[in-house]
Amino acid sequence: MTAELGGSPLQGRTALISGSSSGIGAGVALAYARAGASWVILNYPTEADAAAAEAVAEQVRGLGAQALAVRADVSDEGAVEGLVTAALGAAGRIDILVNNAGIAHGEPVEELPVATWDRVIGVHLRGTFLLTRAVLPGMYAAGFGRIINTASQLAYKGAPGLAAYTAAKGGIISFTRSLALEIGSRDLRVNCVAPGATRTPILDAVPPDVLDAIRVGIPVGHLAEVDDIVPSYVFLASEAGRHFQGQVLSPNGGDHFL
Repeated sequence: MTAELGGSPLQGRTALISGSSSGIGAGVALAYARAGASWVILNYPTEADAAAAEAVAEQVRGLGAQALAVRADVSDEGAVEGLVTAALGAAGRIDILVNNAGIAHGEPVEELPVATWDRVIGVHLRGTFLLTRAVLPGMYAAGFGRIINTASQLAYKGAPGLAAYTAAKGGIISFTRSLALEIGSRDLRVNCVAPGATRTPILDAVPPDVLDAIRVGIPVGHLAEVDDIVPSYVFLASEAGRHFQGQVLSPNGGDHFL
């Protein structure tokens, strides 16, 4: 049978998406609802993001899926356990995990505070590990699971002033590959999406000169919109992506060739 993305490729699936009150995470949440997901669990980091997360949840409900928005700092083990417990309590299972939460700070290495380094690594890399570890037992028991980690094309090419961010994203890719080898004999898949520079709030923290340098290097001549990125997440979560394991898809406009 040929796997296709038409119709409702995620019919009946339940997804948990970290960092989904805005940007790519919010776009993925809406795309999953359109693709037939029955439940979309949203995550946001602080009370300041609560209204935005609930607005996305309302849009998800308007598309026919059920939605729950849960506050949790993904770098905190207890908060992650609470997030997963809330998701399971509402939806009963987690079929798809999207590790998308992320932050960026731009400083040269010699000026980069240790606390900032730790925070960036914590949200991106520790958060990906903690959430993955928390959902794997349920996926093992169900005999099914799709984990999609958000990396970046900058993990391959680097970027001045973004050492913590690029190191975290490189770590996520390496983590994904090792996990793929662990779960390969089961009906579980783990892959990465490594977007190019995309118009999301995270770019607010990137220095203008760094952003200009990134834009100039993109062959298509412009930054991505969220809608350019989210189809990769739908594909990897769907049956059409069943033979992808430990891979990186990079919608980046030609910014870097993987």
